[in-house]
Order: sequence, then C-alpha cells, then structure tokens
Amino acid sequence: MSSITASDEKASAKAAPEATRAKVIQPAWVRALHWTNAFAMVLMIMSGWQIYNASPLFGFTFSSSITLGGWLGGGLLWHFAAMWLLMVNGLIYLALGLATGRFRKKLLPITREGVLADTKAALTGKLSHEDLTKYNYVQKLLYAGIIVVGIVIVLSGLAIWKPVQLQYLTAMFGGYEAARYVHFFCMAAIVAFMVVHVVLALLVPKSLRAMIIGR
Repeated sequence: MSSITASDEKASAKAAPEATRAKVIQPAWVRALHWTNAFAMVLMIMSGWQIYNASPLFGFTFSSSITLGGWLGGGLLWHFAAMWLLMVNGLIYLALGLATGRFRKKLLPITREGVLADTKAALTGKLSHEDLTKYNYVQKLLYAGIIVVGIVIVLSGLAIWKPVQLQYLTAMFGGYEAARYVHFFCMAAIVAFMVVHVVLALLVPKSLRAMIIGR
C-alpha cells in the first residue's frame, strides 16, 4: 500500500507542473505586445476623434471628454506619437506571430461550416469555453479579421497623412476623401471589436478566466 501511495504522490507531483503549464494560454511576449497595442490604439482612437472633429465626415462630432489633444494640432501630435508606437509594436507582433507559427496554429483553419456552427452555438448560449487554449471558429475569424483591419487602417492613415508623397497609395483607396472614409470605418470596426472583446472577457466564468494568467 505504501509503495502504491508513493507512486501516486509522485505521479501527482509530476502532473501538477504539467497542469500548470497547460493553463498558460498566452505567452509573456503576447501579453506584453497585446497590452502595448491596446494602449497605443486607445491613444490613436481618442486623438483621431479630435482630428475628426476639425473636419467631420458625418453630421456629428465626438465629445471633448473622450478626445485627446484639445485642438487639431494637439490631436495630430498625439496621433503621430501613438502611431509610431503602434506601428513598431504591431510589426514586432506580426513578425513573432509568423516566425513562431502562432498565427497558423491559432487562427487556421477557418471554415464556413465551423464559423456558422460556432455562431449558432454562441447565440444560443451553447458555445463551449472548456479549453481556452484553443480559439473557436468565431474567434479565429474575428482575430484574423482585426489583423487585416489593422493593416488597412495603417495604410489608409498613411494615404491621408502623405497624399502627395504617397499618391499611388492614396489612389488605391480612391483618393484622399475616400481614404478618410476607409480610415473612419476601420476605426469603427476596431472600437466595436474592443468592446466585444472586453464584454466577452467579462462574461467568461471566473474559474476559466483565472486560467488566462500564466507565466
């Protein structure tokens, strides 16, 4: 009996570190880059709203309480400062995601059937959250999509910033004014993604959410 107990204790001790490792969903570099991206994006959105207010595309403006910069010049300074942080951090994220195979492992494959099935499950409250290390098809589609949106918003932003020097890029978006609309709608998509992302994170049961915190 004692030998069996000792064997069980050794097996449990060996399994414990493995279980701990299995709970680590995001490596440290992903978490660091993720939060840096989020910080830079918030600065860009708030300063972008300040810039938008100087020449609105639609019949509304954003409240000064949620804008950054105080006036057009201040908004531009904040926007450009956050732009460099976002671009450098984003390039590092893309490079590491491709080099480590993380994008391929986490985001592929994406199938129409899988997206429809997981969407139906989510809408009926039956979407499983048992294994947070794996993305469901809806998550894969959204995360892959937001990466594409991020690239488009950067390119459209460059087209707006340097319409003469980057005239070919600006022309690709249909001209300066069209690039502004593309930039705006990409911003709206990112804001919507951030809101949904936060809401879903809060809705995940605490016992599962605790698994996200790892080494």
